[in-house]
Amino acid sequence: MNKTVGTTRRAFLRNTALGSGGLVLGLYLNDAAQAAVAAQSPGSTFKPNAFISISDQGVVTLISKQPEIGQGIKTSLPMVLAEELSVNWQDVRIVQGDLDPIYGSQSAGGSTSTPTNYQDFLRLGATARTLLTQAAAETWGVPADECAAENSFVVHAKTQRKLSYASLAAKAATLPVPAAATIKLKSPKDYKLLGQRIGGVDNEAVVTGKPLFGIDIKLPGMLYAVYEKCPVFGGKVVSANLAAIKALPGVTDAFVIDGTANLNGLMPGVAIVAESTWAAFSARKQLKVQWDEGAAATQSWDGFTRQAESLAKQAGTQVQRKDGDVNAALASAAKTVEAAYSYPFISHASMEPQNCTAWWKDGRLELWAPTQNPASGQNLVVNTLGIPKEKITLHITRSGGGFGRRLSSDFIVEAAAIAQRVAAPVKLTWTREDDLRHDHFRAGGFHFLRGGVDAQGRLTAWHNHFVTFANRVMRDGKSVLQPGSGANLSGDEFPGRWLANCLIEQTPLECNIPMGPWRAPGSNVFAWVFHSFIDELAHAAGRDPLEFRLELLGERDLVPGTGERGTPYNVGRMRAVLKEVAARAGWGSKKFPRGQGAGIAFHFSHRGYIAEVAEVTVSKSGQLKVDRVVVVSDIGSQIVNLSGAENQVEGSVIDGLGTLMHPELDIQRGRIVQGNFGEYPLLRIADTPPRIEVHFLRSDQPVTGLGEPAFPPLAPAVCNAIFAATGKRVRQLPLSRTDLSWR
Repeated sequence: MNKTVGTTRRAFLRNTALGSGGLVLGLYLNDAAQAAVAAQSPGSTFKPNAFISISDQGVVTLISKQPEIGQGIKTSLPMVLAEELSVNWQDVRIVQGDLDPIYGSQSAGGSTSTPTNYQDFLRLGATARTLLTQAAAETWGVPADECAAENSFVVHAKTQRKLSYASLAAKAATLPVPAAATIKLKSPKDYKLLGQRIGGVDNEAVVTGKPLFGIDIKLPGMLYAVYEKCPVFGGKVVSANLAAIKALPGVTDAFVIDGTANLNGLMPGVAIVAESTWAAFSARKQLKVQWDEGAAATQSWDGFTRQAESLAKQAGTQVQRKDGDVNAALASAAKTVEAAYSYPFISHASMEPQNCTAWWKDGRLELWAPTQNPASGQNLVVNTLGIPKEKITLHITRSGGGFGRRLSSDFIVEAAAIAQRVAAPVKLTWTREDDLRHDHFRAGGFHFLRGGVDAQGRLTAWHNHFVTFANRVMRDGKSVLQPGSGANLSGDEFPGRWLANCLIEQTPLECNIPMGPWRAPGSNVFAWVFHSFIDELAHAAGRDPLEFRLELLGERDLVPGTGERGTPYNVGRMRAVLKEVAARAGWGSKKFPRGQGAGIAFHFSHRGYIAEVAEVTVSKSGQLKVDRVVVVSDIGSQIVNLSGAENQVEGSVIDGLGTLMHPELDIQRGRIVQGNFGEYPLLRIADTPPRIEVHFLRSDQPVTGLGEPAFPPLAPAVCNAIFAATGKRVRQLPLSRTDLSWR
């Protein structure tokens, strides 16, 4: 088990100063082509752009710069460095890097951490290995090409002499950095570490309850805070019984924060600061606030639903794609299908509620936060409170789940605003009710679809009118409606680019509900809508769902497009995973009795090509059991950490099933109704599939991430299997709203 060290950046620089000789290498990730790798001579000051340090005691310290939110990046990215460095993994110590521009991007979202760092980290590790090899060659007086690095040693092949990295560190630190053209990366066939199953570096600390998370932070003299916001989004404080709250036991202060109009920023509210979390929570129960709830108090989910149904009868206000003549194609189709799909707002519901510790002292602000996007949090504090960026230090703690929620930084700016009024470090902790009712939610949505197939059973027409949710924002001095994160439908989404007659239109529905990224934004619901409706069309055509999809994909290698989702779509990769998952699952070879069935779906999301088959049993009374899920993924040429990759796919399946079955948030009088897990159930162990089979196809493509791509196909695969078992279509989420009973 590798040891993970929790430390501040300053402490790390102090503790790793190589006064007795050592090697430190750094890399500017924002200019990888001109990678600035600096060798440090003995006794010189450590340079803060370092990712690798090797002490003369043989300890290899690697900086993990990305936030760890459970996706395993704190293990996998250092593995990339260690592989090219040819180091013994047991010699490695991993330090979580704090926010520092020298590290380049430090955001964990969109499954980007691996693809944006992989090649850079290979080169960084290889450069360090090259210097160590050169140091050994010069020590022996032999050509460097006769030497090879392995397992934290450099070996001279002809004489079998070897020197440890510890003994070479001081000399390597004096050598000039080799030219980039001379750095040779290993062949993947020679990898010893990448592709293996490596346990998470924090696993032991997690299971034994060691302090790793933001909520674990404790500082001398620390105070504790809670923050009460208006239950209606955008509401303001009129008055509060502050004097009575200040008089309560353990309370040190209570005050109003005016906040801003930014729904995703510092909302107005009342802060209570106390000597313990319990004292703060107890005082909050006696807090009485008169709110100006504003216009949003009239909004409700039922009202949104009625508006969407009315808007569906009109033309969309935004045309996202228009090819051919959809109405004519539908009129001439042998069969047509119409369907309306809808899904609610839901919460991220991460197990660790939002929290942040802040210390305002001598004009400087120090923050400890479980954040997915530390730079965004720092910028929000700068823009909201006017504190210069150079006066802010942000320490990145491990997060107890993120799923996109911690890409937002409202909890950070709240803690910072409270800290400015407190002469001590203060930890802000949200309750579960805060977390559910003041989330930046996955947007709800309504899709009104029409499709047609010809006499040969081919899809000839597709029309999707998407009624989405949008907030009103100021842009270039104008008030405009901006769809929430993941609530903007690209015209390049499948099957838009594949059809001669396609109309994709969108109508924004104004709301005051704050929205934010939610695992696999957009794809998490679009895949369910598209691949469920495609299944409906396949059934109408009397076609096998797999055959229908393969025909629709066609034989072209690439389908061009524009925009984030409109990157060139590699048809060959998708056909390969679709065929492989069908073969692995035995698609079409089983005869299921009534009440059992299989469904298939695929989706291209966050650079990953994923196909899934789900097998289900539905009792006559409508009880669902997902018996088996088979997943085939193509995420490029190399799996970094097989254990982590399997974990991400299995987690996506379980999370996808839980999201399909249970969560929904009702909105009444502009506020979220549900407050805790008793009203917002999550998936239980007994409901998880007993068999989740994970397979990877290697392709000659760049390595990419896996935190999100396997999530989207699960819901349509299960719903299509439910139809195969019962003849019932699921067109509304969550699944609990559909009666699955059958006779």
